[in-house]
Amino acid sequence: MVVVALFATILAGTRWGDAALTPNLALDLEGGTQIVLQPVPEVAGQVTSDTINQAIAVIRQRVDASGVAEAEITSQGGDKIVVALPGRPDEATLDLVRTSAQMEFRPVLVEGSPTPATATDPSAEATPPADGATAAPADGTADDAAAPADDAAAPADDAAAAADDAAAPAADAAPSDEPAKAAPDSPSDIAYYVTPAVQAQFDALDCTLPANRTGGAPGPADKAFVACEQEGQAKYILGPVEIPGADIKSASSGMGMSQSGVSTGQWVVNLEFTSAGTPKFTEVTTRLAGQTRPLNQFAVVLDALVISAPSVSNVIPDGKAEISGTFTRQTAATLANQLNFGALPVSFEVQSEQQISATLGSEQLEKGLLAGIFGLLLVVVYSLFQYRTLGLVTVASLLVAAVVTYGVITLLSWLQGYRLSLPGVAGLIVAIGITADSFIVYFERIRDELRDGRTLGAAVDKGWDRARRTILASDAVNFTAAIVLYLLAVGGVRGFAFTLGLTTLVDLVVVFLFTHPLMTLLARTRFFADGHPASGLDPRRLGVDGARYVGRGRVTTPGQRAKGTADAPTPREPVSVGATGMTIAERRAAARAAEAASAPPQDDPPTAGTTDAPVDGRPEGSDR
Repeated sequence: MVVVALFATILAGTRWGDAALTPNLALDLEGGTQIVLQPVPEVAGQVTSDTINQAIAVIRQRVDASGVAEAEITSQGGDKIVVALPGRPDEATLDLVRTSAQMEFRPVLVEGSPTPATATDPSAEATPPADGATAAPADGTADDAAAPADDAAAPADDAAAAADDAAAPAADAAPSDEPAKAAPDSPSDIAYYVTPAVQAQFDALDCTLPANRTGGAPGPADKAFVACEQEGQAKYILGPVEIPGADIKSASSGMGMSQSGVSTGQWVVNLEFTSAGTPKFTEVTTRLAGQTRPLNQFAVVLDALVISAPSVSNVIPDGKAEISGTFTRQTAATLANQLNFGALPVSFEVQSEQQISATLGSEQLEKGLLAGIFGLLLVVVYSLFQYRTLGLVTVASLLVAAVVTYGVITLLSWLQGYRLSLPGVAGLIVAIGITADSFIVYFERIRDELRDGRTLGAAVDKGWDRARRTILASDAVNFTAAIVLYLLAVGGVRGFAFTLGLTTLVDLVVVFLFTHPLMTLLARTRFFADGHPASGLDPRRLGVDGARYVGRGRVTTPGQRAKGTADAPTPREPVSVGATGMTIAERRAAARAAEAASAPPQDDPPTAGTTDAPVDGRPEGSDR
């Protein structure tokens, strides 16, 4: 039933999902995608070996959390990071590698329409509003967007005149980037941060173009910054960084809850700040809570894109915030996943991205599989030589274990993104011996019980009680070793540890649910119960040549079956310890044979109703 349910699930996945009948292969067997990341430090000398190692750890956590197994993430030349992902990863997984996830919290100074403002009408050019005022979006942007099409239909001289008018501002002095004040009153000081140059950049920015929403390195932390909303719905002028992403303690996604505890039906990302970030967040929310829109907004900037700009209406003193917006279940989980692993210490740009071939390839995989098949054949030959027909139980159990293991690996490849590597194949080969060892322990326990004079049915039950403890202890040691190896190792060694632990669990399932029930059924057949010479349970091969005790006070002699015999009860005789090279059953049989040869002939049994000895210690003829 377990095998049927396992493969029924896989077949259903191939019919209605993206499952496959074969497991996915790792980078060393299939190849994949290689991305080389070049760090872009904000300060010269910021990239150190510790910085690279920290970035590698963060990227590895992201990749592992996305379900991709057997990825290789290493440093190159001490200042680059090489990420090799097996197979053909999806775009979301590649974005996890490409995205630097630089998280910043900046105050909103200006919010406007995503389209660029017109430069032909001087009255339409926005000027920095006074401190504490709000900047409204420019009106008539749709008409302005259509203006170029009308100008294209004008006569040539009008087009030339328009070109001259468009070139006129270029002849003027470039917009100044000098602030109007010597120092800002607060991070929300528009008069200081929104310079003419910043305003010109804001007016010219077109956030409807996908090229302007690719993200990248954020702007200087102490200056204003122009950014698009990640979906292109708006654009912003933001103040300096007030809280860096390093002050985030944890992040999680879920359904938003109202103050009354009722679900809002919208996906949100919950943030909790560290002890260092909590007082900063309290100070910021205290200042913004008394402002009007857009100065009461707090932009969450991820890789130079505004992912959310919530309004602050109350002071948040406990350092716990909720980011809401147009999130779906997947986007909220992705953002929380990125934030939960922390921001990278530096920004990265993709230096190269290319497909790579397998480092070992199908040839090495074939050699590994041949080694496994050869080892399996050796186990089969040994089992048939040692246990005769009983060895077929070992063969059947190994085949069942192989089928279950293959099914589990294929299922994990579909559901968890697991990939089989060459070290994993080595773990499967080692598991052949571990699995066969459990069967050998069980069979030897059964043969020991037969040598002790028990019937096959009793030997199977008693031998299972004794073998079960040994099998559990042995597999517990193997499984513990696999866990320790998996937790302490990295790379391909973890693949070996995983398959070793998996096959150990499969071994227990097969022994308990297949091998033992099968032996119970075989014990009821005459071929095995009578100890046929080809069964592997022949009493002569086991050294039981004399009489055997078969329970309920009955014994059998060679050639006599226990069933239907009516031998008189035989008391348990003392065992001679002087004989050497004999089992306990053999010494008992020898003692019984010697006693039978020396015993005098017995008289006829007394007739019914007579007794030779007082009953219950009372004299004959006494009444109760």
